[in-house]
Amino acid sequence: MRPRRITVRIALAAFAVALVATAVVVIVVLAYGRSTFDSLMAQHGASTATSRQMFDDSVLRAVLLALAAAVVASGLAAVAVAWRVVRPLRRIDGAASRIAAGDYAARVPFDGPREVAHLADSFNRMAESLEEQERLRRELIANAAHELRTPLTNLQGYLEGLRDEVIPPTREMFASLHEEADRLVRLARSLDQLAEGDVGGPVAIADIDLSTAVTAAVELAQPQFQRAGVRLDADIPGTVMVVANSDHIAQVMHNLLQNAVRYTDPGHDARVVVERRDGSALVHVINDGAPIPAEDLPHLFERFYRVEKSRDRAHGGAGIGLAIVRQLVERAGGRVGAESHAGMTRVWFSLPAT
Repeated sequence: MRPRRITVRIALAAFAVALVATAVVVIVVLAYGRSTFDSLMAQHGASTATSRQMFDDSVLRAVLLALAAAVVASGLAAVAVAWRVVRPLRRIDGAASRIAAGDYAARVPFDGPREVAHLADSFNRMAESLEEQERLRRELIANAAHELRTPLTNLQGYLEGLRDEVIPPTREMFASLHEEADRLVRLARSLDQLAEGDVGGPVAIADIDLSTAVTAAVELAQPQFQRAGVRLDADIPGTVMVVANSDHIAQVMHNLLQNAVRYTDPGHDARVVVERRDGSALVHVINDGAPIPAEDLPHLFERFYRVEKSRDRAHGGAGIGLAIVRQLVERAGGRVGAESHAGMTRVWFSLPAT
């Protein structure tokens, strides 16, 4: 229903109510007031004709004037009330049309009755969410296209060189082809994991020993850190029981340790710390290296987000690992976060403890 039609309907409804109320008063005055007036006048010696004339000249005229004034006043009041209600609704209607046309920056002011102002606030929060989702969608498409384009372009160049016999079929060349293909496979696997997290289906969780799971992940990652020239230390207490999925914890630790070794320069250190808190357990993965700018920290767990885009691509990252970490941890009822300053970056996650 359009706002103008709502205005007309509200005005007509209020006008009709006022008209009915006034008509009832007029009928009562004419039906009962006339006989009462005649009776009183007869008691004072006036004739019926005289009393009727006096009633018509005084009471009836006043009632009719009051009726006309009431109709006019009720009409003006109805229009004022309808306009106060419908004006913000008309703005919301216009903003909704702009959003439907792709203008996600449309907002409406908070005015009108309290209920309408609350509706405007809900509308603006919805518009902000849609605008943010559109931004993430555009970034995801652009970054996914780039991540696919780079290895595909390399593969195409190698294959054309083989076809034209410009590049000899050496072991090193086949290793490069395999590396590019493996990069595509990793990207596809990461996208599958993100899609699986979006589905939001049931997750098998149970009481597990977080210390054992983190220790296994650290031992598995040690050879990679050694090859990179990075020392990996761990501070893990005896037993820390949490409610989680063991496979998901392994994936989370793998992604966090991959980030740590990727962005720690040779000769520097990385650390894994597990600690108990009230009702929860925290895992910190800390690495030495260039700090993350403060403006990038709120976006660190978004899909395809990179802090240093050229540096990250040089290290082979697709900007998906931390997004998967957030999905897996939050599905177990936990939280994630990060902080970075003065040559140190700490990424953490928490899980409900038992």
